[in-house]
Amino acid sequence: MRALLAELERDFDALESDAPASWGGLVEPLERIGERLSRSWGAVGHLMGVANSDPLREAHAQVQPEVVRFSLRLVQSLPVFRGLTGLRESDDWELLDPDRRRGVEILLRDAKLSGVGLEGAQRERFNRIQIELAELGTQFSNHVLDATKAFSLLLRDPAEVAGLPASWRELAAQSARAAGEEEATAERGPWLATLDSPSYVPVLQHAEWRELRETVYRAQIGRASDGELDNAPLIERILELRREEARLLGFASYAELSLASKMAPDVAAVRALLEELRGVSLAAARSEHEQLEAFARECGQEEPLRHWDVFFWAERLRERRYAYTDEELRPYFPLPRVLEGLFGLAERLFDVRIRAADGQAPVWHPDVRFFRVFDAADSPLAAFYLDPYSRSESKRGGAWMDECQGRSLALVPPGEPASLPVAHLVCNQTPQLGDRPSLMSFDEVMTLFHEFGHGLQHMLTRVDCGLVSGIRNVEWDAVELPSQFMENWCYERDTLGGMAAHWQTGQPLPEELFDKLRSARTFRSGSQMLRQLFYGFTDLALHQDFVAGDGESAFDVERRVSEGTSVLPPLPENRFLCSFGHIFAGGYAAGYYSYKWAEVLSADAFAAFEEAGLDDEPALRAVGRRFRETVLALGGSRPAMEVYEAFRGREPDPAPLLRHSGLA
Repeated sequence: MRALLAELERDFDALESDAPASWGGLVEPLERIGERLSRSWGAVGHLMGVANSDPLREAHAQVQPEVVRFSLRLVQSLPVFRGLTGLRESDDWELLDPDRRRGVEILLRDAKLSGVGLEGAQRERFNRIQIELAELGTQFSNHVLDATKAFSLLLRDPAEVAGLPASWRELAAQSARAAGEEEATAERGPWLATLDSPSYVPVLQHAEWRELRETVYRAQIGRASDGELDNAPLIERILELRREEARLLGFASYAELSLASKMAPDVAAVRALLEELRGVSLAAARSEHEQLEAFARECGQEEPLRHWDVFFWAERLRERRYAYTDEELRPYFPLPRVLEGLFGLAERLFDVRIRAADGQAPVWHPDVRFFRVFDAADSPLAAFYLDPYSRSESKRGGAWMDECQGRSLALVPPGEPASLPVAHLVCNQTPQLGDRPSLMSFDEVMTLFHEFGHGLQHMLTRVDCGLVSGIRNVEWDAVELPSQFMENWCYERDTLGGMAAHWQTGQPLPEELFDKLRSARTFRSGSQMLRQLFYGFTDLALHQDFVAGDGESAFDVERRVSEGTSVLPPLPENRFLCSFGHIFAGGYAAGYYSYKWAEVLSADAFAAFEEAGLDDEPALRAVGRRFRETVLALGGSRPAMEVYEAFRGREPDPAPLLRHSGLA
């Protein structure tokens, strides 16, 4: 990285010394510098998430400030800013195609939001803030990973794992063997419970031993909240620095700064949407909770319903109402078969072909796979890595898509076609056990479809200008549109029928089970929506109104928000914020609302397919091609609303979201 930075510094020195107001003389060299930096540093950042280690952390910490400083130099360069302004005001401006004009406009906007207008002490202070925020974000993420790894609970008594499914016991026995219990078996134990999702979620849903549920729940909400891994001081500092950053740039709050580059017009519009959704979900959530309390009492729980009881009794109630269990579904969702169904859907809707290309690219772990994407004429379009399984020792939790390489003309010789996009798709699902494939829960299937949707927008772009191709510079509150859109297909009959087959017998998912799965789609949807609104309101409150050290802590804010967005108030010792990486170590600061904002778009987009007729294959394919040519192809080359209107023919309607959620 240091060798690359030295080379890029020399290139940028030469560019600044001239900085002509032209595309070829200024923007193309600037994009080449940015591409080379982002590809290399992006690989480092990716490995921090999927192959974390102490030596890598140490090297990252040494180089990160230098990368941030050079990145700031790029966006704060007055010669470059003047050159870009001159280009926009020149006669050549109208000769540029819309993609390039959009790219220049975004460069100018980002320069302003990155302090190009600051001078002297203010600029120095702004830059110090950026370096410290980058370091704090990395520390926050490392603390969460370390705290997750630090917790484990070895269970030896079969009574302690009563109710837990066979798939959990097999995974827990495998974890126990890896921890030194060489004789551990799924039948006899011992079993190792952890905070990785494939272990943690089943415990809350199925463990009959209430004390086990309470133990893992308290461990989960207390991650990274004490000792050397305590993220609480980092939270206060991050919020303080973000507020100061916003003030330096002339914004009243960090939320206003965040929204300056998003689809939502202002904080009031965001709050209006969240409040509208809260109004329809709160009453439903309260009713759902009352039903759950009554059901738990009916089943013999005399104690009041606590946080570690909710998922357990919700799962029992769902099983009673719809007469199936998640474990019944797992054998029908082996990962290889799910991938076949997912790729088949992409072929139906978007006319692409996806083929395994394992061994054609280096990977960071033996479980990682590599695929190539082709068009109908067999011309290459893109490629992607898939890293599907959880690895608590080196991989952070959650699921995400990120770019490995973007579509761009910046790094190819003149006259050559643009570089093809390559994506990273990362999940944390149940791993394969021995010769048995990964048998996925339905939630894990949905997650894979979600991340693949992000990947499609990155990979199917037709934009050659790397500044705005694929997911680049798609407004953050619109970027979840393709991902959440893809989730809907998990409930569509042909799609599910194309991927759900028993891993041993090959028998398709029984029709009765499919009908039950679809019927259960809106089960406790009020509670699920309210939970997301709680996160969104908390994020907004912390970045709009909160002032660190002003008599109220970030945890006080969280509790205050919960009064209007939770039917079961958080425990006093809840420290969920200490592991809320989305807003403290990711890109969702003052933007968590984006999930709901984009869900309005995604539900309305799927409604276009419903209106065409889900059983009308020609009509379905026609709408799919239109979705590909707009939402997936145009990426960040147009404002998100303009792209959406090009697909739908109108602005988005929130009615389909409420209908799909059963809350209309």
